[in-house]
Amino acid sequence: MLVTFKTQYYSNITMFGNVALTFVKIMGHSGTVPGAIRAEDVPEALQRLSKAVEQVPASPQSPPSSTYDDDNEDNEPVVSLRQRALPLIELLQSAVESESNVMWE
Repeated sequence: MLVTFKTQYYSNITMFGNVALTFVKIMGHSGTVPGAIRAEDVPEALQRLSKAVEQVPASPQSPPSSTYDDDNEDNEPVVSLRQRALPLIELLQSAVESESNVMWE
């Protein structure tokens, strides 16, 4: 499942469902899709997400690999929760500045 976050004056952000639902719950919502945050509630959601992301290490430990094998998924780079949240944080900041609602589906 993919979840797309939308606001009026920012590009849509699409994430894998499990990551998106984690962020939705961190922002204080039930985790239902579709969903929305009213413009007046976006600053609090941004604050919750930013605070949670600050507590996560900047980059997770990557498993050591002696040779790169395209068929081995274990060699894929690890993307931290902090890195995954950055586009959504920017979308929320834009929504705060433009006093816009945020929706996801």
